[in-house]
Amino acid sequence: MFVAIGIVVLIVMVFGGFTITGGALGPVMEAIPHEMLIIGGAAAGALITGNSMHELKALGSGLAKVFKGPKHNKQDHIDAMLLTSKLMRMLRTEGPVAMESHVQDPKSSAIFAEYPRILANDALVALICDTLTLIVVSSGTLEVHAVEDVMDNAMKTHFHEMQEPVHTLQSLSDALPALGIVAAVLGVVKTMGSIDKPPAVLGGMIGSALVGTFLGVLLAYGIVGPLATRLKQVADADEQIFHAVKQIVIASLHNYPQPLVVEAARSGLSHAFRPGLSEMLDGLRSR
Repeated sequence: MFVAIGIVVLIVMVFGGFTITGGALGPVMEAIPHEMLIIGGAAAGALITGNSMHELKALGSGLAKVFKGPKHNKQDHIDAMLLTSKLMRMLRTEGPVAMESHVQDPKSSAIFAEYPRILANDALVALICDTLTLIVVSSGTLEVHAVEDVMDNAMKTHFHEMQEPVHTLQSLSDALPALGIVAAVLGVVKTMGSIDKPPAVLGGMIGSALVGTFLGVLLAYGIVGPLATRLKQVADADEQIFHAVKQIVIASLHNYPQPLVVEAARSGLSHAFRPGLSEMLDGLRSR
């Protein structure tokens, strides 16, 4: 919502300010389609050249995230911590055998079924189930730091994939001013080929060429760059639920008291997603 509003404000203020100060929009509007064909086509070609189909699909998904915002809300973070706490409590009180069926087939698990939004996050479910399966098959002989290393490695790989569209967008933003100059240079070349035309005609052609530079800079710093920044914010927010789950697992393996386990996970969340400690403890007692 705010992304769309921001783009509208940008366009209105830039072109509105130009008009208010006496600028004529006609020549600019006439030049934009041609300049955009060059800049946009060059940008599309550069994206295709520099990325595989996987990265291009990830970029499309990333742009959708910019407008949708973070995948999980505050309640989802609470549910993820409650789900993981319940599984770790089962491991401690009933043993690995009781938990095995839940982590090997989470879609058929009655425990996971209580949290459908968490179950829909395949990467998060994989982190939980793969880690706990590792603990089950090792019969509890793993060192806690070894489990933590495995979780950190899995999260690092997933987070890297989440950040790929951010890097792609930022690279495009960095390239757009130069692509705008390419369009402007071609416009100047065209103008020089018509040097025998009247000054009024040459002025219009030079103005059209300069629109290319204008568009490259505007797109880079007014639209694509901010989109990359917002996508990074969304990706960073989506990472927090993974860290919360990890803290529940590791603190539980250390046999910390339940309030300390919850606090280890809760305190690492940003204020937008962090529940109160009493709220979390009440949730644990009611389950």
